[in-house]
Amino acid sequence: MSDLARVLPHFSIGRHEFLLPALEKHGVTANDLLTLDAADICRRTQQSVIDIRRLSAAVLAALHDDLGVLGGSAIPETDKKTGHDRPLHSLKHTHASLAAHWQTISTLDPSLDRALGGGIPTGYVTEITGESGAGKTQLLLTLLLAVQLPPPYGLGRPALYISTEAPLSTRRLSQMLSANPLFRRLDAESRPTLDGIFSIATPDLESQDHIITYQAPVEIERRNIGLLVLDSVAANYRAEFERSSGTGQKHGSNMGARSVELVRLGMQLRDLARRYNLAVVVANQVADRFGGSSSSSSSIIGATPGAGSKTPAPIQDQPDNNNNNNNNNNNNNNNNNNNNNNNNNNNNNNNNNNNNNNNDWWYRESPAHPALLLDHQQRWFTGWGDDPHADYALKTPSLGLVWSTQVSARIALFKRPAYGRSAHSGDEDDERGIPTLKGWRRWMKVVFAPHAAASGPGLEGEGGEGGAVEFEVTMGGLRAVVAEGEEKRKDEGVKEEE
Repeated sequence: MSDLARVLPHFSIGRHEFLLPALEKHGVTANDLLTLDAADICRRTQQSVIDIRRLSAAVLAALHDDLGVLGGSAIPETDKKTGHDRPLHSLKHTHASLAAHWQTISTLDPSLDRALGGGIPTGYVTEITGESGAGKTQLLLTLLLAVQLPPPYGLGRPALYISTEAPLSTRRLSQMLSANPLFRRLDAESRPTLDGIFSIATPDLESQDHIITYQAPVEIERRNIGLLVLDSVAANYRAEFERSSGTGQKHGSNMGARSVELVRLGMQLRDLARRYNLAVVVANQVADRFGGSSSSSSSIIGATPGAGSKTPAPIQDQPDNNNNNNNNNNNNNNNNNNNNNNNNNNNNNNNNNNNNNNNDWWYRESPAHPALLLDHQQRWFTGWGDDPHADYALKTPSLGLVWSTQVSARIALFKRPAYGRSAHSGDEDDERGIPTLKGWRRWMKVVFAPHAAASGPGLEGEGGEGGAVEFEVTMGGLRAVVAEGEEKRKDEGVKEEE
């Protein structure tokens, strides 16, 4: 029962306290109480059947209460297998009630919101990852203003911005307020303001942990915060848990300590999101991925035992045997018989050792199946590598697989240079015919999310619904790049709203 406090932290064990020592001694868990027969547990623990059944019923009732399952209804339902009546169980919240309470924060662009399933949802931890200049900060600033709008664009609540690197760019926020067409149409009372954004800087991991643990919950409850932004999550962890040059015990302890801190941070952010029904958005950096291409998977498959040669790896003892044979050839004729006998014994021992090594080799050296390797699996949760014909450099979100399991949704932003002929006729590059950098193209992809479908592979050439959405950064914020026909329909829809 050592996991009862973890499964049901608020479970009252007053009347069942005398059973806990026996259950702890025999390793009976909460899962055993729900799945095993009471008589089996009694034989293991030497306790009363009635007491075990009462404890199992209390644990089941506590789980029903924790999951929101109501008690039996007045009209029972007949079980088709047994023919007996059993009470109906229903949830406290139906699909209709949950849909009515579903709230999202808009990106202020219909195409981006459509790809995100309506926007950034409340009650979840959403990560926005991408390389420098991809538009992460621009998207975060847009959300800081949009959350102050009334539904369906926002929540009508202020925002809290926690910075680990650069301070909040108030100049850029003022530019968005004056240039965005949606903000210009609103009156002064409904328009977002800079006063609705509260910011704080955390230069190190200690201050970040103190603010998220103690100060943030107080401010969220006092000011009714609707959006918590952490920009960025990887900065302080990179400084505190620097990778050591070696691969010894120090490196393993650093990575282990960092994993514990990441799990703790994820638990705190999820608790804030659920308790106060707010949206938690974190920005994450990326790192270059070395190797891990599609060609590496085929090379791994070729190296799998059974796919190529079945001859095991050479034994390291063979060079010593050759040296022994050379030394034996240089011995005197008087000792030939003795040396031959010794060599035969050594060869027999070596053969036995080789046979044992050959038998153990398949257990010690056999690698995992290529489909289970991280290089193959990470294409579904990093955002890079899902397109086998991609011509851009592959990236990996920082903080690794441990942090990927702590977020509910991941949004990846991409950028690619756009080349063309220079606008200046006197440019030297243009005279030689060399293309010059005109700007950057950017895309947004939903890697995984509980409320929206993941985007298709690749950035271009997919078309249709469900693919990556190309966008551009304007003075008013983010705006999706659409075709000419769609642009006309979009303009007509805006005029009708006006």
